[in-house]
Amino acid sequence: MIPVLELPFWLGGRELEKLRQAAFGWWEKLTEWAMIPVNMQDPDNCTEGFLKLLAWQRDIKRFSSEPLEMFRKRVRFARINAIDSGSVAGFKRIFQRLGVGYVEIEERLPGQDWDIVSIRLSDSQLSINQKLLEALIQHYGRTCRRYDWQVITPISVKINTQEFNHDTLTIYAKVPPLAMLVHGGGFDNDTLTIEAKL
Repeated sequence: MIPVLELPFWLGGRELEKLRQAAFGWWEKLTEWAMIPVNMQDPDNCTEGFLKLLAWQRDIKRFSSEPLEMFRKRVRFARINAIDSGSVAGFKRIFQRLGVGYVEIEERLPGQDWDIVSIRLSDSQLSINQKLLEALIQHYGRTCRRYDWQVITPISVKINTQEFNHDTLTIYAKVPPLAMLVHGGGFDNDTLTIEAKL
């Protein structure tokens, strides 16, 4: 049985409200302290020291001059990136998730060695994300594969569309065999008339 706490009569009114607010404040502070380990599990909100611990746990190494926001993003997506790393479509999703953008990936190209994987991206993507791309290939790239970077340059094309109509009509006719009659005699540089009857 839970004992009932009986307060003296002089703690009624405003004094009792002060006591209630102090108790609620204390329990809110305790709840906040208890939630610290839970909040530290979120790579977007944890401290940088705890982020390094999460990165170690998820096998992510921060490369030199990597911005903190990119490092947080790599730690956040570490598990799903590890799952996606085994396929071409998954590799494309990794690049999309980490903000590299659209890339083309082709394997087993004709005329090249079987272990070469071609990654095509724009010049700006390669220059902005060079260290990130190297870290991704080193971490998620397949064993015994060589990666070849190719730069694609998007070109804007302007096309005017016009409507034009061109009707065609094809008529086929069957002609019975021709009977030819030759008038005249000999071929001595004279004129010759040939008639055909249909």
